[in-house]
Amino acid sequence: MSDLPRVKLVNPPELAPPIGYSHAAVAGGWVFLGGQISSDASGAVLHPGDLPSQFTEAIRNVATALAAAGCHPKDVVKLTIYVTDAAAYRTSLNAIGAAYQEIFGRHYPATSFFEVKGLFEAGAMVEIEAMALAPGERTA
Repeated sequence: MSDLPRVKLVNPPELAPPIGYSHAAVAGGWVFLGGQISSDASGAVLHPGDLPSQFTEAIRNVATALAAAGCHPKDVVKLTIYVTDAAAYRTSLNAIGAAYQEIFGRHYPATSFFEVKGLFEAGAMVEIEAMALAPGERTA
């Protein structure tokens, strides 16, 4: 049996300090990202009350976590987006789409979208999870 860990946990310093969780886990050819919100490296929620700006920061944090795990946005096969106000999300689709394309271009992985009562961090309006192919698992 190998002494190598089967799961590699990744916590880039550019993201909030993880307390009781990891930002990314690499295992079995996959990278799993924990939910990313609009926070800075200290963990402070940015842009209170501004869903499009929070989405922009959250999707950038997704890119940061992916890069730390050795991935690119094009490696993502699944996104899950949680928002506290679906109506505000719909009315902000142009700004949100521009922020999305800044990171993902025209790569549109399978995506689920949920409106939730609240998120763990007070003031957070959006949280984004991702699953991606691990480095070395790419087919193209």
